[in-house]
Amino acid sequence: MTTKINVGIIGAGRIGRVHAESLAYRIPQARVLAVSDVFLEAAEKCAADFQIPAAFKDHRAILDNKDIEAVIICSSTDTHAQFISEAAAAGKHIFCEKPIALDLAKIDEPLTMVVRNQVKLQIGFNRRFDPNFKQARDQVAAGKIGTPHILRITSRDPAPPPLDYVKVSGGIFLDMTIHEFDMARYLMGSEVEEIYAAGAVLVDPAIGAAGDVDTALITLRFANGAIGAIDNSRRAVYGYDQRVEVFGSEGVVVVANNTPHQAVLSNTEGVHAALPLYFFLERYMDAYVAEMKAFIEAIRRNTPPPVTGLDGRIPVVIGLAAWTSYRENRPVKLSEIKG
Repeated sequence: MTTKINVGIIGAGRIGRVHAESLAYRIPQARVLAVSDVFLEAAEKCAADFQIPAAFKDHRAILDNKDIEAVIICSSTDTHAQFISEAAAAGKHIFCEKPIALDLAKIDEPLTMVVRNQVKLQIGFNRRFDPNFKQARDQVAAGKIGTPHILRITSRDPAPPPLDYVKVSGGIFLDMTIHEFDMARYLMGSEVEEIYAAGAVLVDPAIGAAGDVDTALITLRFANGAIGAIDNSRRAVYGYDQRVEVFGSEGVVVVANNTPHQAVLSNTEGVHAALPLYFFLERYMDAYVAEMKAFIEAIRRNTPPPVTGLDGRIPVVIGLAAWTSYRENRPVKLSEIKG
């Protein structure tokens, strides 16, 4: 199979540039024909840096291009639902960064448009494509640890995001923990039925003033009877802390932090190893490439995308349940969260 898929990129910010570089230099099965951004200079720089033929301010120039078969949506969260709907109506296959929206009604409309227009939609939960986490999931799915009993996920950022972002992101459970909610479903192969969330403001009082928390501990109950725990912090002074453990009746699988090297120095002063990779671009670059390859291959082979629109919706439901739990100080069943 030699067919190349022509794509357009909507949004030329940090993650848009990551995908542009992958598509331009690491995925020969794709060809980027255009990029757009509300800041035209950003689109033009992205086009120049990655040899993209056209740059636009208006994303509709991409949707109107009959040669473009798929779009990569990397714009701000508040545009995702609208752009998915517009792309589906234009008959384009769609890759969209998470979350689709922060409101379930706003999510359901574009999902309906995707089905109605028979296009593919993949949501950007890149951690599923990390080789370490994928290996853990494969070991669990293959029964190597027996019946899963306990899941533990640690995710701590090296520094908080800007306050302007915190004010519009939906808060820690929808901008940060949403990745862990997706990983919980992915690793355990079971749906979350109930959640209890505790939170605190221990990093920066301004985050609390913005209506968010910066430190959280969440417990999960799964449909298969297993239980899970997630801990988050907006600031880990030693780097990007990303660890997973799945414990079962016959064993345990553990994923430790990625570090720049594996050399360990032991001397009279102690045992010294490298700190974790600093942030998500360093830690998950291979995963970003792998998820984009999977999207292109789903189009070329006419197969379902590996992370569907429903996979994008469910972590938002869990995030909304987490906020309800935190505010009401009680366990919340996901069935309580209505669209």
